Amino acid sequence: MSSFKRRKPKGNFKLFPRGARKAQQAADADLLELPAKRRRGIYLLPNAFTTAALFCGFYAIVMAMNLRFDQSAWAIFVAMVLDSLDGRVARMTNTQSEFGAQYDSLSDMISFGAAPALVAYEWSLRGMGKLGWLAAFVYCAGAALRLARFNTNIAVVDKRYFQGLPSPAAAALVAGFVLLMEDLHFVGSELSWSAWFITLYAGLTMVTNVPFYSFKDFNLRRSVPFIAPFLIVLAYVAVVSDPPKVLFGLFVLYGLSGYAVLLWRWRKGRPISIVQTSVEAHEDK
Repeated sequence: MSSFKRRKPKGNFKLFPRGARKAQQAADADLLELPAKRRRGIYLLPNAFTTAALFCGFYAIVMAMNLRFDQSAWAIFVAMVLDSLDGRVARMTNTQSEFGAQYDSLSDMISFGAAPALVAYEWSLRGMGKLGWLAAFVYCAGAALRLARFNTNIAVVDKRYFQGLPSPAAAALVAGFVLLMEDLHFVGSELSWSAWFITLYAGLTMVTNVPFYSFKDFNLRRSVPFIAPFLIVLAYVAVVSDPPKVLFGLFVLYGLSGYAVLLWRWRKGRPISIVQTSVEAHEDK
């Protein structure tokens, strides 16, 4: 059987030029690192939770106008629970969308920006004149700036920490103080300076770079020691035993924890900035 020699191509021809494969691999890696694009559709289930949180914020404002400050504070806490659920429901059901992200931010501005500021103003700050409404405005503006920064920096911030006090925690700090004082039968006009300081502290801390732990690295699908469910039961019993005192105490500790983390990182010589260089996928707030 005759054999034929393969004809070699003339010239210096190569199917894969030198460096082409590496360049293609680098391009593929860059594509994998791009943030996941949100869908453009509108999904009912996660947006129903967002709408419920928005209603709670509106209800808090209406109750504050009717001098029912305890109900206003409870409405803000319920909005916090609903706000923590809408993003998780969207991720679990794979119904994340750009509309849902923007709608969530607008709802947060009402529930955790305008509502706490107006509740604090109607409850205690009204009698302070300009100082009162200026403190309420600083809080409201701080919440707006905090939400805007969160939406723009979501892909470059270490997800283990929030950049500044998150708006739901700031709202819980203000609403928790109002709820506790109402439970102890204090009149708001007697605690004007205390309410002024807490409102101003919450508003300014939202726009700082102080790192607050986000609890986002907790994996609920991972096995835990037997003591963990028992600790959850103890925490539940503590909250139910006296909700105003326990809730306000917890959020005071959280509102101060960021400065403790900042001091610890500074003493250890670690970078204080929590902005990172790697791009991560978007998540609902």
